[in-house]
Amino acid sequence: MPRWRKILFSLLGAAALAAGLVLVYLIVTKPDTCADGVERIDGECVGVNGEGYDFGTPEIADVARAIARENRRIEKQPYVTVAMMLPLQSDREALRRQMRSDLQGAYLGQRQANAGEGEPPKIRLVLANPGQDYGRQSKVVDTLLRMAASPEDRLRAVTGFNLSLAATEAAVARLTENRIPVLAARISGDRIANEDRPDGMAKLRFPGLARILPTNHDAAQALANFNGERGRQNLRTVLVYDKRPDGYTESLAKAFSRIEEKGPAGPAAMSFESPSIDEAGSTGNQFTQTANNICDSRADTIYFAGRTLHLRIFALKLAEVGCKDRHYTIVSGSDAASLRQDMTEKDWARLRGEDGRPKVTVQYAAPAHPDAWTTELAAWTKKYTATHDREPSDQDLPQYLTEPKAALDALRQQLGAAENEGVKLGSTPSLEDSRTMLVHDGLITIGKALHQAQKNDPESVPSREDVGRQWPLLQSRHRVPGTSGLICLTTGGNAYDKPAAIVELDPGRKGPGTLKFVGLGWPTGKPQPRNCVIPSGTS
Repeated sequence: MPRWRKILFSLLGAAALAAGLVLVYLIVTKPDTCADGVERIDGECVGVNGEGYDFGTPEIADVARAIARENRRIEKQPYVTVAMMLPLQSDREALRRQMRSDLQGAYLGQRQANAGEGEPPKIRLVLANPGQDYGRQSKVVDTLLRMAASPEDRLRAVTGFNLSLAATEAAVARLTENRIPVLAARISGDRIANEDRPDGMAKLRFPGLARILPTNHDAAQALANFNGERGRQNLRTVLVYDKRPDGYTESLAKAFSRIEEKGPAGPAAMSFESPSIDEAGSTGNQFTQTANNICDSRADTIYFAGRTLHLRIFALKLAEVGCKDRHYTIVSGSDAASLRQDMTEKDWARLRGEDGRPKVTVQYAAPAHPDAWTTELAAWTKKYTATHDREPSDQDLPQYLTEPKAALDALRQQLGAAENEGVKLGSTPSLEDSRTMLVHDGLITIGKALHQAQKNDPESVPSREDVGRQWPLLQSRHRVPGTSGLICLTTGGNAYDKPAAIVELDPGRKGPGTLKFVGLGWPTGKPQPRNCVIPSGTS
C-alpha cells in the first residue's frame, strides 16, 4: 500500500476516534433534564418552568397546567415574567398539599392581576424550584438573572419564599443585589427584612425587597396586644424553643422573650434541638422531659418557637403528661397555620381528656383567615349601634375591615370563574390555612406595582428598577387591599401594622378539631389609620 494511503487511513482513523470521543463526552456530560429548563440533580428536579411541568409532584399537576394555560392566554399581549420560587418536591404528603395551596393562590392572583382590560403589562408566571430547603437556590438564581436580562423573558419580580433559612436569605440577597425586585409573600423571620428607622429613613440590606407578612416580632406583639385586651394578664408563661439554627425559630424565640409580661413570673426558658425542619429525630423524647418539667411548674401558657412538625409532637406530649385539671395554651407563630393538615383523628383524641374536654389548645398568629372580616365587621357594627343608637352607614364602616372583605369576595369570584371555565386546580382551595390568600395577595401587589410603574412610560415595559421603586409608594391612596388585610409598605418595604388573625386550634369534645378565628391582633396595638397613611416615627 502506498505510503500516502497509509497516512490518509491513519488520519481518518484518528479523526473517527476523536469524533467518537467527542460524542461520548457530550453524551456523558449532557444534563439529565426533567423538563424544559429543569435539570435533574441528585434526584431533584431543579430549575424554572412555566409550561405546566409539575416537578414530579402530582398534587400540583392541575394548578401548574392552569398557570401554563393563563400564560398562553396572554402571550400575544405586552407581558413581563414573575417567578414563583419555593421548594416543589417532598416525600411528605402534608407538604405537597401546602405547595398546592401556595400555587393555587399564585394562579388566582395571576388571574386577578391580568383581568384588567387595557392595563398592560400582563403577568406570565413561572415556577422556580430551588430544591429541598432551597439547597440548589444558586443554580436557580443564575437562571433568573439571565431571564431578567433577556428581552424575551423580561423577568421583573420574584415571589414565593416560604422558609426563613440561610439559603433563602442568600437567594434574596443575590437577587436584590442584581436589582431584581423580590416580594416575599410568606417569610416571617426578622432577618430577611429591611430596617425601618424612626426618622423615616430605612437601612436597605436588601434593596428592592418587599414583605407583606408581619415579621415574627410584629406577630408576637400582635398576640401580646390581643391577649392583653382580652384580660389575660395573669398568665404564667414559659418559652420552649428550638436550638437548631433557623431564621424563623430564632427570631420567633427572640420576639416571644421580649413580650412584656403582666402576670407572675413563670419558669425559665426550655430548649430542644431538632435535626431539621421536617424530621422528628429525638424530639419526642426531649418533649416528654420538657412536658414533665412544665407540669411541675405552674405555667399554663407556652410560647413555642419551633416548626409545625415539632409543634404537633410537643402538643401531643404535653397532653399525655396528665397533669390533673390542667389546661394548656400553646402560642406559636405563622408556621403553625399548617398544623391542622398534619393532625389525625387519633391526634385530636389525644389532645382531649377522658371527659372529652380539651387538655391543650394551640393559638397562633395566622397571616390571614377567611372568617376574619365578616366576624370583625359584625362585632364592630354591634358596638357602633350600641353607642350611636343607629346602625352604621357604609361611609361609617372602617376601611381596614371593608376593603379586605371586598378583596376576599373578589378572590372567591375568581375561583368561581375558574370553576365555570372548567379549570382544574387539584382541589377546591382551602382558605383556612392562609396560604392561598397570602400568595394571592403577593401576586396582586406585584400587579399593582407593575401597573403603577407602567403609567410612567405607557409605551414600554417597566424596568426592574422601576418596579422595585414602587414598593415604598404602595401606601395611602395607593394601598393594596389584600384578602389578608390592607397592604401599606414602609420606606423599607415592610407591611405597616399588618393585622394578625389570631386563630385557635381547638380539639373540641369529639371528632376532628376545629380551626377557629378568635380575633385580630395589631402590632401597634391599634388598627391601621384611615387611608393607611403611615405616620412619621414608624420603625
